[in-house]
Amino acid sequence: MSEYFRRVSEKVSKLSEEQVKDFLDTVAGENDMLDSIFESLSTGLIIIDNEWKLIFTNKAAERYLPFSIRPEDSHAENIPLWQLIDDKEIAKFLKECDVNNRLNVSNEFTTSTPGGSVRFITIAVLPLVKQQQMAGLIVTVGDVTEKRNQEILLHRMENLAGLTNLAAGMAHEIKNPLGAISIHAQLIQKAVKKAREGNGMLPEEKFLEKHLDVVTEEIDNLNKKVMDFLMAVRPINARLELIDIGKQIQDAVSFITPEFHNYHIMVHVRICKDSVRLLIDQKLFKEVIINIAQNALAAIQERYPDCGKDSASEKCQGMFEILTFLKDDKYIITISDNGTGMSEETVSHIFEPYFTTKANGTGLGMTMVYKIIKEFKGDIQVRSVQGESSLFTIILPVPQTDKKLLTENIKRKTDEDSYKLTEKMARK
Repeated sequence: MSEYFRRVSEKVSKLSEEQVKDFLDTVAGENDMLDSIFESLSTGLIIIDNEWKLIFTNKAAERYLPFSIRPEDSHAENIPLWQLIDDKEIAKFLKECDVNNRLNVSNEFTTSTPGGSVRFITIAVLPLVKQQQMAGLIVTVGDVTEKRNQEILLHRMENLAGLTNLAAGMAHEIKNPLGAISIHAQLIQKAVKKAREGNGMLPEEKFLEKHLDVVTEEIDNLNKKVMDFLMAVRPINARLELIDIGKQIQDAVSFITPEFHNYHIMVHVRICKDSVRLLIDQKLFKEVIINIAQNALAAIQERYPDCGKDSASEKCQGMFEILTFLKDDKYIITISDNGTGMSEETVSHIFEPYFTTKANGTGLGMTMVYKIIKEFKGDIQVRSVQGESSLFTIILPVPQTDKKLLTENIKRKTDEDSYKLTEKMARK
């Protein structure tokens, strides 16, 4: 069709008024068809010139992207695209593409829908080539929310699949207490029936107490097992978004540091230089850091009694440390302290519901930590030496889109060396 238009335009001076009108009607019809196609696309489409000024946007792009100025507004024509976007992460990405002349790149972001739910979108920047020259850029916006939600659902279903064995074990655990309750209840019933049929005198008090105490004990045992089971199977209500993990760690550390400093305990943090966004729930992630930090604070105070509000700062030898680095497409967070540490037995049970070594502990904190990290498709490991130190290692996957954008950081080796030193500290 473009060849037809070219040939006609070359002969336009020889065309009659009627032929010109027919030609313009054809052009208008083709233009309307293209507009209809662009507007019907489920993928957002933005055309910009070489200076990143708007030429065209379709409805899908306007629906997915949070524009601070509507694209149809006359003011939008003279403003670079990245200045029109009311989202810091998206605007930063587009600006970097402009400043660094980055093409054929894509990235994934999370935004909020008008209803308040999370939307996952991918943004790609592609060259617009005309007659073998750059005529501008094409920015595509795709909605991958359904895909991400399906992945999250699949992950949860995989976790639920493992509940079959857990449920079978639970059935076995319940069977024995129920059997004991049944036997002692029957003994009481027989004694009462015999007494009514005889002289009407009830069995002696100790006889009833003996059996009722067993029944009560087994009921409490059953209740604990059921609560443990519910704790193990109850899903985490996570709102997963692509979050700058380094900033989240800094925010969490800023929250807990005053309490450590209040007891003259040193807090050391080093975040790797790479800017990485992970698929996490920021509130739940903060809960993980706070929970581990609170346990570390108690362990340090137990080992070093001089770490107190009324003590001199130089007397306290307590230290709490968080280091992060990237390795094999994984974001690794190490959290260590030089407190009392834990025995091998404690380490082996630390993530189990209701397991605690504290007199007033609930035994649920570390269970929640474990469940939250698993919800993030990550892993958490513990190393500890009783009387000396503890080291928690959290391993979180880097989303595929961010893997492509990460570059080797010259500081990474230093970060890994720091991790090795931290491991040595935990083994001392």
